Amino acid sequence: MSDTLYILNGPNLNLLGVREPHLYGSTTLAQVEQMCRRVAGELGLACEFRQSNHEGVLVDWVQEARERAAAVVINPAGLSFRSIPLLDALKTLEQPIAEVHVTNIHRRDALYQHSLVSLAATGVICGFGPFGYELAIRAVAQQLAMAANAPA
Repeated sequence: MSDTLYILNGPNLNLLGVREPHLYGSTTLAQVEQMCRRVAGELGLACEFRQSNHEGVLVDWVQEARERAAAVVINPAGLSFRSIPLLDALKTLEQPIAEVHVTNIHRRDALYQHSLVSLAATGVICGFGPFGYELAIRAVAQQLAMAANAPA
């Protein structure tokens, strides 16, 4: 087990705080990263925080997390709803996976309501804005602690 947590962000999240602020708010991805690093540090986890607009890059990062036996917090953004390659990569992970969405995808248009990534996720947090990242990090840390304390 690794003490590293990968926090992966999908397409267009580099525009967080600018793109559709009526949906996603005004918090930028840089501010989300600062919060994630702070929370991960408090919990004794190293943090690999990354964003890409490219599906294959995210798949590569998931595979890298697998090689490092790292847990993953992922906001797959638009890839949530169509990416079989990302789903397949996530299914190979043995560590906890927390899926995060800034908005409540279940209250959005039908196109945005069914995340394929959820099929691989340990848990899903949506609708709490950027605070959802903190909730996801704490949930993953709890899962890791429980696994570390489980009888062999």
